[in-house]
Amino acid sequence: MVSLIRSSFAAVAPRSEELTQLFYGWLFRIAPETRELFPVTMELQRTRLLRALVHVVQMVDRPDELSVFLRQLGRDHRKFGVVGEHYDKVGEALLGALRETAGPALWTHEVEEAWTGAYGIVAQAMREAADAERGPAVWMARVMEHRRISQDLAVVRVQTSQPVPYLAGQYVSVETPQRPRMWRSMSPANAPGPDCVLEFHVRTVPGGWVSRAIVSHARVGDVWRIGPPMGQMTLDPRSRSDLLMVAGGTGLAPARAIIEQLIIDGTDRKVALFVGGRSWADLYDIEALRRSAQENPWLSVVPVVEDDGRPHGAETGTVGEVVARYGAWADREITVSGSPPMVRATVNALLDAGTPFLNIHYDPYHTD
Repeated sequence: MVSLIRSSFAAVAPRSEELTQLFYGWLFRIAPETRELFPVTMELQRTRLLRALVHVVQMVDRPDELSVFLRQLGRDHRKFGVVGEHYDKVGEALLGALRETAGPALWTHEVEEAWTGAYGIVAQAMREAADAERGPAVWMARVMEHRRISQDLAVVRVQTSQPVPYLAGQYVSVETPQRPRMWRSMSPANAPGPDCVLEFHVRTVPGGWVSRAIVSHARVGDVWRIGPPMGQMTLDPRSRSDLLMVAGGTGLAPARAIIEQLIIDGTDRKVALFVGGRSWADLYDIEALRRSAQENPWLSVVPVVEDDGRPHGAETGTVGEVVARYGAWADREITVSGSPPMVRATVNALLDAGTPFLNIHYDPYHTD
């Protein structure tokens, strides 16, 4: 099943845009009531569907890790009002879109059986997790601070009436009043605390409907909806290994939350943080990070810029290239967070340096 799924998906991947368009065409035709669950503009939704498919295909032979992701995904989909019969319609639409994209020469009976079986496993895990969940489908949060760091970057702090049960390093999905039904995934930049405050670092990105609205138009008093926490890039309480964290841009947020959690816990683990950007101005939180390193001897912070970093005491190059220069880091647990291209490049650089793949942790983070 694993081989058939991977080979058939690799064959249709060059036509991924057509695949996702066909999927939603099928879904809205056989289940028209689902259209109101999605935003008017579907481009971002199609991208997220593709990333989820890619992640499932990558993890299909690692059932324990895949199961965690699927259970989180099932709980998360409660915020859309997804009900049991929707899973059957989604399966029908997915198989129809794959069949149509692949064509009769590739889409054999064996391939269809493999995808049918795999989707059955996916749907069952998501369904069971959703049915078993007794917590809220969403948390209401009020914006209590909106601080514009630069033209394209803002720090936003929101407060919920009850705790969101996330762990440092996880991410949540956010819906704002400026962009209804357009959910954006973001990592809190702080560890969970009794004040129910979550801090988000948001940078506008090309085509980013939600990020632009948050940076430019979010206001104190706005009410956001927060979806259930997701992600596995968290501290393993059973591990005493030292840590390497590699962050690019606002991918600093989960690393910052993990460092805050380690300070709260009183850690004795060594932590190296490489934080990268194109220019020195992109390292918007570097002074606070350097102060944390001075106050906590177990933490070292290495700034990295693609421009000449020498005037600022920074390394020069991409953050993936620089971290790989230091060696394989084979004795450390490693987290990588940032844009999808940055994560891919960094993971590849670490693997080329000899880093064991199982030491590297990253999430299928859905930026817009």
